[in-house]
Amino acid sequence: MFISQIKNLTLVILFSVLSLTACSQETSLSYSKQVKENIIVGAERMNLYFNKIKDKKIAVIANPSSLVNKTHLVDTLISLGIKVIKVMSPEHGFRGDASAGEYVNNSFDNKTGLPIVSLYGKHKKPSKDDLKDIDILIFDLQDVGTRFYTYLSTLHLCLEACAENNKELLILDRPNPNGYYVDGPILEPQYKSFVGMDPIPIVHGMTLGEYAKMLNGEFWLKDSLVCNLTIVPVKNYTHKMSYKLPVRPSPNLPNNIAINLYPSLCLLEGTPISVGRGTNKPFQMFGYPNFKDYDTTFIPKSIPHVSLNPKLKNKKCNGKNLSYYNDSTALSESKIQLKWIILAYNQFDKKSDFFNSFFYKLAGTKTLSEQIKEGMSEKEIRNSWRNGIMNFKKIRRKYLLYPDFE
Repeated sequence: MFISQIKNLTLVILFSVLSLTACSQETSLSYSKQVKENIIVGAERMNLYFNKIKDKKIAVIANPSSLVNKTHLVDTLISLGIKVIKVMSPEHGFRGDASAGEYVNNSFDNKTGLPIVSLYGKHKKPSKDDLKDIDILIFDLQDVGTRFYTYLSTLHLCLEACAENNKELLILDRPNPNGYYVDGPILEPQYKSFVGMDPIPIVHGMTLGEYAKMLNGEFWLKDSLVCNLTIVPVKNYTHKMSYKLPVRPSPNLPNNIAINLYPSLCLLEGTPISVGRGTNKPFQMFGYPNFKDYDTTFIPKSIPHVSLNPKLKNKKCNGKNLSYYNDSTALSESKIQLKWIILAYNQFDKKSDFFNSFFYKLAGTKTLSEQIKEGMSEKEIRNSWRNGIMNFKKIRRKYLLYPDFE
């Protein structure tokens, strides 16, 4: 009994130190009014979920962004005596060393020895066997707030799997670095895919915790299932903030400039145009060999664990450098920029080959490509999104956990 008391006291001391460190950490953030606040992400608020998981068998969906201060969540939980049974990893893998779209096999973590279940490739959804030996599935990923960022689809499928197998899902919420606006066309059902599963605009303006509440509340899971869901919210966060991430959320989003530009430039992934993959500025520029109106040149190269086979590999591209697009610029504009894709289309020689079927999935509609082909202005295109965005905002408002930007 004495040994048990000592063990419990050790856990309490470790937990107390962790909590105090979390509460004292300061993360620099910007409101639209440039007010500084102290953000405490869900994973750091262990006082709100430690008792729930301390005697349970746990699986964790995580990647390198899943930090408690500077220590990985999985390592933190194990150090506190939590029974972590396995890890599940999204696109790019548990340690974040897989390129976009690269197949990731099931494996074992070198540091902890834990089995890693890959949730990418053919096995995107946790199976009954994956969940049978656990009590709670913890979800802790850093999202970037766009419909086509696949962590959102991983969340959808995990809620669905937990609902089907009567398991609880615990979301450790994190801020959305693009959470200060809503924009883009609504996904049409015929274009549903892993880069867009739900009828939402390209930029949804929600955290993953809020989004999970919406999936439950709107009965968007398969067969209108509802997941047993617990959310540990972020402290001191609002949707007026531009949040600077402490680590890159995926290999080709290395900084806040790329994250700010991602909602606009990712549409070019459904065209022949390079967005800088295979360079030191992915999603901070775009280009093509025969562009005439350009201010930069670049040559995409193979970069292990980042971009193995980038578009236009080893070809000199002429293009636009957008690395000026900082947090204050993004906050002041708060919209998807269509001018760059319109410019790229106008400069492309064989226009019939510009848009491909992947573009329709990214846009969630074929209409956007037709509007650009017809020469509609950015303002005219944006006006066509108005009703869809208004209707979505009415739905979104019901599930917000944090003060909104409106």
